[in-house]
Amino acid sequence: MNPDKIERENHKLEKRLCRLVGQAIADYAMIEAGDRIMVCLSGGKDSYTLLDILLKLRQRAPIDFELIAVNLDQKQPGFPAEVLPAYLTQLGVPFHIETQDTYSVVKKIIPEGKTTCSLCSRLRRGILYRVARELGCNKIALGHHRDDILQTLLLNMFFGAKLKGMPAKLVSDNGEFMVLRPLAYVAEPDLVRWAQVRQFPIIPCNLCGSQDNLQRVQVGQMLREWERQHPGRLDNMLKALQSVVPSHLMDRELFPFETLQTTGQPVGDGDTVFDAPDPPAGPATPTLQSVALPLPTRAPTGPRASSSASSNSQPAAQPAL
Repeated sequence: MNPDKIERENHKLEKRLCRLVGQAIADYAMIEAGDRIMVCLSGGKDSYTLLDILLKLRQRAPIDFELIAVNLDQKQPGFPAEVLPAYLTQLGVPFHIETQDTYSVVKKIIPEGKTTCSLCSRLRRGILYRVARELGCNKIALGHHRDDILQTLLLNMFFGAKLKGMPAKLVSDNGEFMVLRPLAYVAEPDLVRWAQVRQFPIIPCNLCGSQDNLQRVQVGQMLREWERQHPGRLDNMLKALQSVVPSHLMDRELFPFETLQTTGQPVGDGDTVFDAPDPPAGPATPTLQSVALPLPTRAPTGPRASSSASSNSQPAAQPAL
Protein backbone atom coordinates (compact mmCIF):
# COMPACT_ATOMS: atom_id res chain seq x y z
CA MET A 1 0.00 0.00 0.00
CA ASN A 2 1.11 3.53 -0.73
CA PRO A 3 2.87 5.07 2.31
CA ASP A 4 0.76 8.23 2.05
CA LYS A 5 -2.42 6.16 2.05
CA ILE A 6 -1.21 4.19 5.08
CA GLU A 7 -0.55 7.43 6.93
CA ARG A 8 -4.01 8.75 6.06
CA GLU A 9 -5.67 5.53 7.23
CA ASN A 10 -3.71 5.62 10.49
CA HIS A 11 -4.73 9.23 11.05
CA LYS A 12 -8.37 8.34 10.44
CA LEU A 13 -8.09 5.51 12.94
CA GLU A 14 -6.59 7.82 15.56
CA LYS A 15 -9.37 10.35 15.05
CA ARG A 16 -12.01 7.61 15.33
CA LEU A 17 -10.51 6.27 18.56
CA CYS A 18 -10.32 9.73 20.10
CA ARG A 19 -13.88 10.50 19.00
CA LEU A 20 -15.35 7.27 20.37
CA VAL A 21 -13.48 7.45 23.67
CA GLY A 22 -14.35 11.12 24.03
CA GLN A 23 -17.99 10.37 23.29
CA ALA A 24 -18.15 7.63 25.92
CA ILE A 25 -16.52 9.92 28.49
CA ALA A 26 -19.06 12.65 27.72
CA ASP A 27 -22.10 10.35 27.56
CA TYR A 28 -21.41 8.84 30.97
CA ALA A 29 -19.77 11.86 32.64
CA MET A 30 -16.70 9.78 33.40
CA ILE A 31 -14.09 12.47 34.08
CA GLU A 32 -14.36 15.66 36.13
CA ALA A 33 -11.92 18.37 37.07
CA GLY A 34 -9.49 17.27 39.76
CA ASP A 35 -9.90 13.54 39.17
CA ARG A 36 -6.92 11.31 39.85
CA ILE A 37 -7.44 8.29 37.64
CA MET A 38 -5.63 4.99 38.00
CA VAL A 39 -5.24 3.45 34.52
CA CYS A 40 -4.84 -0.30 34.84
CA LEU A 41 -2.13 -1.45 32.44
CA SER A 42 -1.78 -5.19 31.85
CA GLY A 43 0.59 -5.06 28.88
CA GLY A 44 -2.11 -6.04 26.37
CA LYS A 45 -3.33 -4.08 23.36
CA ASP A 46 -6.48 -2.82 25.10
CA SER A 47 -4.87 -1.22 28.13
CA TYR A 48 -2.02 0.23 26.05
CA THR A 49 -4.56 1.90 23.77
CA LEU A 50 -6.61 3.11 26.74
CA LEU A 51 -3.62 4.93 28.23
CA ASP A 52 -2.49 6.21 24.84
CA ILE A 53 -5.86 7.76 23.94
CA LEU A 54 -6.48 9.18 27.42
CA LEU A 55 -3.12 10.96 27.24
CA LYS A 56 -4.07 12.44 23.87
CA LEU A 57 -7.45 13.59 25.14
CA ARG A 58 -5.96 15.10 28.29
CA GLN A 59 -3.77 17.37 26.16
CA ARG A 60 -6.84 19.01 24.63
CA ALA A 61 -9.25 18.70 27.57
CA PRO A 62 -10.69 21.93 29.04
CA ILE A 63 -10.26 20.54 32.57
CA ASP A 64 -7.31 19.28 34.59
CA PHE A 65 -7.11 15.65 35.71
CA GLU A 66 -4.31 13.24 36.54
CA LEU A 67 -3.46 9.86 35.10
CA ILE A 68 -1.29 7.28 36.80
CA ALA A 69 -0.55 3.93 35.17
CA VAL A 70 -0.59 0.87 37.41
CA ASN A 71 0.50 -2.64 36.55
CA LEU A 72 0.03 -5.72 38.70
CA ASP A 73 2.97 -8.09 38.31
CA GLN A 74 1.36 -11.43 39.16
CA LYS A 75 4.70 -13.28 38.98
CA GLN A 76 3.76 -15.34 35.97
CA PRO A 77 6.66 -17.46 34.69
CA GLY A 78 8.61 -15.62 32.04
CA PHE A 79 6.89 -12.27 32.68
CA PRO A 80 9.23 -9.55 31.32
CA ALA A 81 9.17 -7.27 34.35
CA GLU A 82 11.37 -4.64 32.67
CA VAL A 83 9.08 -3.95 29.68
CA LEU A 84 6.41 -1.74 31.24
CA PRO A 85 8.71 0.37 33.44
CA ALA A 86 10.92 1.11 30.42
CA TYR A 87 7.92 1.98 28.23
CA LEU A 88 6.26 4.22 30.83
CA THR A 89 9.52 5.96 31.75
CA GLN A 90 10.12 6.78 28.09
CA LEU A 91 6.53 8.03 27.85
CA GLY A 92 6.99 10.26 30.88
CA VAL A 93 3.88 8.93 32.62
CA PRO A 94 3.68 8.50 36.41
CA PHE A 95 3.37 4.79 37.16
CA HIS A 96 3.40 2.18 39.88
CA ILE A 97 4.24 -1.52 39.59
CA GLU A 98 2.56 -3.66 42.24
CA THR A 99 4.11 -7.11 42.73
CA GLN A 100 1.87 -9.85 44.12
CA ASP A 101 2.24 -13.57 43.41
CA THR A 102 -1.39 -14.29 42.52
CA TYR A 103 -0.24 -16.72 39.81
CA SER A 104 0.87 -19.32 42.35
CA VAL A 105 -2.33 -18.87 44.36
CA VAL A 106 -4.51 -19.43 41.29
CA LYS A 107 -2.50 -22.43 40.12
CA LYS A 108 -2.64 -23.97 43.60
CA ILE A 109 -6.41 -23.62 43.99
CA ILE A 110 -7.75 -24.10 40.42
CA PRO A 111 -7.34 -27.63 38.97
CA GLU A 112 -5.43 -27.94 35.72
CA GLY A 113 -7.65 -27.33 32.72
CA LYS A 114 -10.29 -25.38 34.68
CA THR A 115 -11.05 -21.71 34.10
CA THR A 116 -8.93 -19.39 36.23
CA CYS A 117 -10.74 -16.14 35.37
CA SER A 118 -13.08 -15.91 38.35
CA LEU A 119 -10.49 -16.36 41.10
CA CYS A 120 -7.83 -14.38 39.25
CA SER A 121 -10.14 -11.40 38.75
CA ARG A 122 -11.24 -11.41 42.41
CA LEU A 123 -7.67 -11.44 43.66
CA ARG A 124 -6.63 -8.77 41.18
CA ARG A 125 -9.62 -6.56 41.98
CA GLY A 126 -8.92 -6.54 45.71
CA ILE A 127 -5.27 -5.64 45.16
CA LEU A 128 -6.08 -2.85 42.71
CA TYR A 129 -8.60 -1.29 45.12
CA ARG A 130 -5.94 -1.18 47.81
CA VAL A 131 -3.38 0.32 45.43
CA ALA A 132 -5.87 2.96 44.24
CA ARG A 133 -6.48 3.93 47.85
CA GLU A 134 -2.76 4.15 48.60
CA LEU A 135 -2.15 6.28 45.50
CA GLY A 136 -4.99 8.65 46.34
CA CYS A 137 -6.99 7.83 43.18
CA ASN A 138 -10.75 8.31 43.11
CA LYS A 139 -11.38 6.57 39.77
CA ILE A 140 -10.13 3.40 38.09
CA ALA A 141 -10.02 3.09 34.28
CA LEU A 142 -10.18 -0.38 32.70
CA GLY A 143 -9.51 -1.41 29.11
CA HIS A 144 -12.72 -3.34 28.33
CA HIS A 145 -14.08 -2.52 24.86
CA ARG A 146 -17.30 -2.97 22.88
CA ASP A 147 -16.70 -6.62 22.09
CA ASP A 148 -15.92 -7.44 25.74
CA ILE A 149 -19.21 -5.84 26.75
CA LEU A 150 -21.22 -7.85 24.21
CA GLN A 151 -19.42 -11.08 25.12
CA THR A 152 -20.31 -10.50 28.76
CA LEU A 153 -23.95 -9.84 27.86
CA LEU A 154 -24.24 -13.14 25.97
CA LEU A 155 -22.28 -15.13 28.55
CA ASN A 156 -24.62 -13.93 31.29
CA MET A 157 -27.63 -14.81 29.14
CA PHE A 158 -26.38 -18.24 28.09
CA PHE A 159 -24.77 -19.42 31.32
CA GLY A 160 -26.03 -17.12 34.09
CA ALA A 161 -29.68 -16.66 33.07
CA LYS A 162 -29.33 -12.90 33.54
CA LEU A 163 -29.76 -9.96 31.22
CA LYS A 164 -26.58 -8.31 32.47
CA GLY A 165 -23.74 -6.72 30.58
CA MET A 166 -20.70 -4.68 31.50
CA PRO A 167 -21.50 -0.99 32.13
CA ALA A 168 -19.37 1.90 30.93
CA LYS A 169 -19.37 3.35 34.45
CA LEU A 170 -20.16 1.86 37.84
CA VAL A 171 -19.31 2.11 41.51
CA SER A 172 -16.71 -0.41 42.70
CA ASP A 173 -17.77 -3.44 44.74
CA ASN A 174 -16.59 -1.82 47.96
CA GLY A 175 -18.39 1.46 47.16
CA GLU A 176 -15.16 3.44 47.30
CA PHE A 177 -14.19 4.10 43.66
CA MET A 178 -15.78 4.93 40.35
CA VAL A 179 -14.84 2.33 37.73
CA LEU A 180 -14.64 3.57 34.14
CA ARG A 181 -14.56 1.82 30.76
CA PRO A 182 -13.69 4.60 28.28
CA LEU A 183 -13.25 2.08 25.42
CA ALA A 184 -16.91 1.02 25.66
CA TYR A 185 -17.71 2.24 22.13
CA VAL A 186 -14.49 0.96 20.51
CA ALA A 187 -14.48 -2.18 18.35
CA GLU A 188 -11.72 -4.70 19.00
CA PRO A 189 -10.39 -4.73 15.39
CA ASP A 190 -9.57 -1.02 15.77
CA LEU A 191 -7.57 -1.81 18.91
CA VAL A 192 -5.65 -4.52 17.08
CA ARG A 193 -4.79 -2.10 14.29
CA TRP A 194 -3.81 0.70 16.65
CA ALA A 195 -1.50 -1.61 18.60
CA GLN A 196 0.23 -2.43 15.32
CA VAL A 197 0.47 1.24 14.34
CA ARG A 198 1.90 2.26 17.70
CA GLN A 199 4.04 -0.90 18.02
CA PHE A 200 3.16 -1.41 21.67
CA PRO A 201 5.42 -3.90 23.50
CA ILE A 202 2.67 -6.48 24.02
CA ILE A 203 3.05 -8.86 26.99
CA PRO A 204 1.09 -12.14 26.69
CA CYS A 205 -0.88 -13.50 29.64
CA ASN A 206 -0.11 -17.11 30.52
CA LEU A 207 -3.22 -17.38 32.69
CA CYS A 208 -6.02 -16.01 30.52
CA GLY A 209 -4.50 -15.89 27.06
CA SER A 210 -3.57 -19.58 27.04
CA GLN A 211 -7.06 -20.95 27.77
CA ASP A 212 -8.45 -21.54 24.30
CA ASN A 213 -11.45 -23.50 25.57
CA LEU A 214 -12.95 -20.60 27.51
CA GLN A 215 -16.63 -19.93 26.86
CA ARG A 216 -15.67 -16.28 26.35
CA VAL A 217 -13.35 -17.27 23.51
CA GLN A 218 -16.12 -19.24 21.82
CA VAL A 219 -18.64 -16.43 22.21
CA GLY A 220 -16.08 -13.99 20.82
CA GLN A 221 -15.65 -16.17 17.75
CA MET A 222 -19.41 -16.26 17.31
CA LEU A 223 -19.64 -12.46 17.48
CA ARG A 224 -16.85 -12.03 14.94
CA GLU A 225 -18.62 -14.43 12.57
CA TRP A 226 -21.86 -12.47 12.96
CA GLU A 227 -20.04 -9.24 12.14
CA ARG A 228 -18.40 -10.83 9.12
CA GLN A 229 -21.72 -12.03 7.74
CA HIS A 230 -23.75 -8.99 8.82
CA PRO A 231 -21.56 -5.86 9.15
CA GLY A 232 -22.93 -3.44 11.74
CA ARG A 233 -24.68 -6.08 13.86
CA LEU A 234 -22.38 -5.59 16.86
CA ASP A 235 -22.90 -1.83 16.83
CA ASN A 236 -26.65 -2.45 16.81
CA MET A 237 -26.30 -4.80 19.76
CA LEU A 238 -24.41 -2.13 21.70
CA LYS A 239 -27.07 0.46 20.85
CA ALA A 240 -29.72 -1.96 22.10
CA LEU A 241 -28.05 -1.89 25.52
CA GLN A 242 -28.64 1.86 25.52
CA SER A 243 -32.28 1.60 24.44
CA VAL A 244 -34.04 -0.70 26.89
CA VAL A 245 -37.85 -0.99 27.01
CA PRO A 246 -38.69 -2.57 30.39
CA SER A 247 -42.37 -2.99 29.46
CA HIS A 248 -41.33 -5.37 26.70
CA LEU A 249 -39.12 -7.54 28.86
CA MET A 250 -40.34 -9.83 31.66
CA ASP A 251 -38.69 -8.50 34.82
CA ARG A 252 -41.46 -7.71 37.32
CA GLU A 253 -39.05 -5.62 39.39
CA LEU A 254 -38.41 -3.29 36.46
CA PHE A 255 -42.02 -2.94 35.34
CA PRO A 256 -45.27 -3.21 37.35
CA PHE A 257 -46.96 -5.94 35.30
CA GLU A 258 -49.15 -7.00 38.24
CA THR A 259 -50.78 -3.57 38.55
CA LEU A 260 -50.91 -2.77 34.84
CA GLN A 261 -54.25 -1.21 33.83
CA THR A 262 -55.81 -0.17 30.55
CA THR A 263 -56.24 3.58 30.10
CA GLY A 264 -58.15 3.86 26.86
CA GLN A 265 -55.35 6.08 25.52
CA PRO A 266 -52.70 5.18 22.90
CA VAL A 267 -49.40 4.05 24.38
CA GLY A 268 -46.22 5.23 22.67
CA ASP A 269 -44.27 2.05 23.36
CA GLY A 270 -47.20 -0.35 23.06
CA ASP A 271 -47.51 -3.36 20.78
CA THR A 272 -47.15 -1.33 17.58
CA VAL A 273 -43.70 -0.04 18.49
CA PHE A 274 -42.14 -3.29 17.25
CA ASP A 275 -44.31 -3.72 14.14
CA ALA A 276 -42.52 -3.87 10.83
CA PRO A 277 -42.65 -0.57 8.93
CA ASP A 278 -45.43 -0.22 6.37
CA PRO A 279 -44.31 -1.27 2.88
CA PRO A 280 -43.90 1.55 0.36
CA ALA A 281 -46.97 2.44 -1.66
CA GLY A 282 -47.11 0.65 -5.00
CA PRO A 283 -49.62 -0.41 -7.66
CA ALA A 284 -52.95 -1.42 -6.19
CA THR A 285 -53.37 -5.16 -5.73
CA PRO A 286 -55.83 -6.38 -8.39
CA THR A 287 -59.17 -7.62 -7.07
CA LEU A 288 -61.07 -10.61 -8.28
CA GLN A 289 -63.48 -8.34 -10.18
CA SER A 290 -60.70 -6.40 -11.89
CA VAL A 291 -59.33 -9.57 -13.49
CA ALA A 292 -62.80 -10.78 -14.51
CA LEU A 293 -62.81 -13.84 -12.28
CA PRO A 294 -66.23 -14.82 -10.99
CA LEU A 295 -66.76 -14.50 -7.26
CA PRO A 296 -67.81 -17.73 -5.56
CA THR A 297 -71.52 -17.89 -4.69
CA ARG A 298 -73.10 -19.77 -1.86
CA ALA A 299 -75.65 -22.42 -2.89
CA PRO A 300 -79.15 -21.84 -1.45
CA THR A 301 -80.26 -24.16 1.31
CA GLY A 302 -83.60 -25.33 2.71
CA PRO A 303 -86.98 -25.98 0.98
CA ARG A 304 -86.49 -23.17 -1.55
CA ALA A 305 -83.24 -24.74 -2.63
CA SER A 306 -84.92 -27.97 -3.75
CA SER A 307 -87.65 -26.16 -5.65
CA SER A 308 -85.13 -23.89 -7.29
CA ALA A 309 -83.02 -26.83 -8.31
CA SER A 310 -85.99 -28.67 -9.84
CA SER A 311 -87.16 -25.63 -11.80
CA ASN A 312 -83.74 -25.10 -13.32
CA SER A 313 -82.61 -28.18 -15.13
CA GLN A 314 -79.69 -26.59 -17.02
CA PRO A 315 -76.18 -27.52 -15.87
CA ALA A 316 -74.26 -24.99 -13.77
CA ALA A 317 -71.93 -22.68 -15.67
CA GLN A 318 -68.19 -23.39 -15.32
CA PRO A 319 -66.00 -20.50 -14.12
CA ALA A 320 -64.04 -18.73 -16.84
CA LEU A 321 -60.28 -19.31 -16.83
